[in-house]
Amino acid sequence: MSVPVPHTAMVLAAGLGTRMRPLTDACPKPLIAVRGRRLIDRVIEPLKAAGVRRIIVNVHYLPEQIEDYLKGLTDFEVIVSDERGEVLETGGGLAKARGLLGDDPVFVLNTDAFWSPETADPLLALAEAFDPAQEDERLLVADTGRALGFDGPGDFFMEADGRLKRRGEAASAPWAYAGVRIMKPQVYDGRPVERFSAVKVWDELIPQGRARGLALDSFWLHVGDPQALKDAEMWVACHGG
Repeated sequence: MSVPVPHTAMVLAAGLGTRMRPLTDACPKPLIAVRGRRLIDRVIEPLKAAGVRRIIVNVHYLPEQIEDYLKGLTDFEVIVSDERGEVLETGGGLAKARGLLGDDPVFVLNTDAFWSPETADPLLALAEAFDPAQEDERLLVADTGRALGFDGPGDFFMEADGRLKRRGEAASAPWAYAGVRIMKPQVYDGRPVERFSAVKVWDELIPQGRARGLALDSFWLHVGDPQALKDAEMWVACHGG
């Protein structure tokens, strides 16, 4: 059972971009450009193509710059979730925005990763795969062997039906969270507006089979630090996008 493509998405743009310093000393990370296209544009454009028309964007670090950017998004209803004065991380940010998300499934996207431009739209694939009767979240996961800029040991093991298992004590795992997911907003009902990671929620849902994965059938680029930015620039120069 699939769901209609969500009309709402939340774009996580409140991070401090600490690992990207000094580039983020005066510019929020989502506005850093890779070959002339800002990281946030590489998230917003697929949302538009998928039919999303309403976006919630959280702001914290250098928020005025993000808000100025958002004024130019004429194809969306844009709502700012203001996190000035508080660092809430990925889970706390969603808890604060819960009242803005509505009750239908929504996309949630980071702004520090993107995929090869010739890829079939993974947002549509997420909506097609998501079964709200059986799961609360469906995470897009990237093959760590087809990735650039990701130097971690991986996040998950995944079965054929999308069931996930956290890496735990294993030295490595083949799948990394690709920064995109579809979820039922009700997952955040009653959660405190405080600093916590979305991983805390996944650790509740995954053992129940309520958070599953979907493989990204594409090369994936994670832009987490200045060297990863240089690598992404070189890759885009060679491959287009």
